Amino acid sequence: MEYKEDFEKVNDLPNTTEESVEEVKDTKPIEEYETVKTSDIPGERISMASEPEIEMKEISTERFTGDESSITNRMEKNKSQTKKNIKGFASILAAGVVGSVLTLTVLPHTDYMKNFQPIADNQVISSSQQKATEVGKPVAAQPTSVTTSTSLADTVEQLSKTIVGITNIQQQQSGGFYGIPESSQGIQRGSGSGVIFKKDKDIAYIVTNNHVVEGASKLEISLFDGEKTTAEVVGTDALTDLAVLKIDAKYVTATAEFGDSSTIRPGDPVYAIGNPLGLNLSRTVTSGIVSATNRSIPIATSAGNWETNVVQTDAAINPGNSGGALINPQGLVIGINSAKISESGVEGLGFAIPSNDVIPVLNELIKNGKIERPYLGVGLMDLDQIPQFYWPTNVQEGVMITTVEANSVAANAGLHARDVIVTMNGEKITSSSELRKFLYTKVSNGDEIKMEVNRDGKMINLTVKLAK
Repeated sequence: MEYKEDFEKVNDLPNTTEESVEEVKDTKPIEEYETVKTSDIPGERISMASEPEIEMKEISTERFTGDESSITNRMEKNKSQTKKNIKGFASILAAGVVGSVLTLTVLPHTDYMKNFQPIADNQVISSSQQKATEVGKPVAAQPTSVTTSTSLADTVEQLSKTIVGITNIQQQQSGGFYGIPESSQGIQRGSGSGVIFKKDKDIAYIVTNNHVVEGASKLEISLFDGEKTTAEVVGTDALTDLAVLKIDAKYVTATAEFGDSSTIRPGDPVYAIGNPLGLNLSRTVTSGIVSATNRSIPIATSAGNWETNVVQTDAAINPGNSGGALINPQGLVIGINSAKISESGVEGLGFAIPSNDVIPVLNELIKNGKIERPYLGVGLMDLDQIPQFYWPTNVQEGVMITTVEANSVAANAGLHARDVIVTMNGEKITSSSELRKFLYTKVSNGDEIKMEVNRDGKMINLTVKLAK
């Protein structure tokens, strides 16, 4: 048998470490010890190396020409030598067996084997707990891979410490005489999930969805060990449906890391962790795969209609999972669970905001408390929402301006109510969501935009200089 075959067998053994592989590489295959091939040497034969070689001198026909007693003495001598050799081999074999038994009996009770514990036993699934403590360091994505040396249960156990429950409490006025409210009380309006992603001195930061915290007068945080505290809002962004909260860092023992969502592919395994249907089912784990990447779904937000870039997954996402983590087998967060399609007959259509879209928003919210975007200062309505009777002539698509704020950049550029914006910098605009997408992704404050506008059936060109 060739050496290569033996090496492949070693690789197939369970729990084989690199050290054991190196030892096998420097050791001859078993067959080479059992048979030493010498057929290439003229006049030699094949002998067994595992047994002491018995010297058997060639007995020619001349031996039988001497006296019989001489022949008998020679044979007795050879037999005696054979017995001595066999006895010597038996002694060596017995010593080896006794030594092996003693080694197996004594070795487990020594410190020797501690030096050979698998590295994975002492590995921390994520190094974010150390990295996140660096003051003022922006959040960044880590390289992702579908391979991992730790078990999924260990990964989930570690990451679950970073998942929190969020309860949205709003004030409700109780009625009194003549419509004058007598008192107000806090009413729970909903709950969701969040992920602790950063520690900075005495502050720990939590990411969640904007719709989880919107309108809250108080936010109650439930931690993995059952302890509760309150959170303050650092900043929110309705269009991306993201929010950052902060709590006292003394409650935090672990932080999550973000992975690079640009490297994930359909078919990659993913796991959702959150609090479906409330805190009674906190830190529930569901599994699935990445169903698709770079999906664009329309959502209605308090800041207007928007098309959000999302990762699609068939991992179960239910009400209460919003704001929770979508992770890969390494335990890296590659998305923030945000929405699902819950129509009758529809299953396995969940969506998460990809981590590469989440990270810049989080960093800006921590820095500024808000996302600064270009602002036109107009109210908009899609043409398909307006009776065609009110459409200007000679227009088939575009978005209609319903109101213009005084002293806004739109007013300064000469835009009027009932104008229909048709193009911006040569790109067709067919809806309000397309207009926002153009403003927020392709231009910045201070840029000038050339617009084609239909006003009372006539096309005119206007230039708008953007501002905050």
